[in-house]
Amino acid sequence: MPDAKPTTFGDLQPSKWPGERLGLPESGRGSVGRIGRRIAALLIDWASAMLLALLFTPYDSVAYNFVTPLVFVVLQIVFIPTIGGSIGHRLLGMAVVPLEGGWIGIRRTVVRSLLLIIVVPALVWDSDQRGFHDKVAGTVLIRSR
Repeated sequence: MPDAKPTTFGDLQPSKWPGERLGLPESGRGSVGRIGRRIAALLIDWASAMLLALLFTPYDSVAYNFVTPLVFVVLQIVFIPTIGGSIGHRLLGMAVVPLEGGWIGIRRTVVRSLLLIIVVPALVWDSDQRGFHDKVAGTVLIRSR
């Protein structure tokens, strides 16, 4: 049946560009944030969390290794719903938005942040360059400028 439409997500053809199946443009404002910006934003966010963690615990303590990820998650949960992305996202011209539009809310942000801190979900991508953490949360990271 060559004319049959796909019935499951796995039957879909890969996107021609990241975000095509989501109705996003190929490039420019509103397109999916690419890997270079994502990694740079993550490094900015992690460095911010490390610096803030130093306010609570000394660098050479065991507790520092637990406080840093906690601070990272708190920063994500605070800034994504309030300014539309983490500090790194916003500095690099990106925003986290829900697929259905509107405000991202706390629930999506918490789910996304907790999965992001596990790391593995962020490494599993689809052809739209959405990590598993974004897929579960129903969000996408787009260019805002």
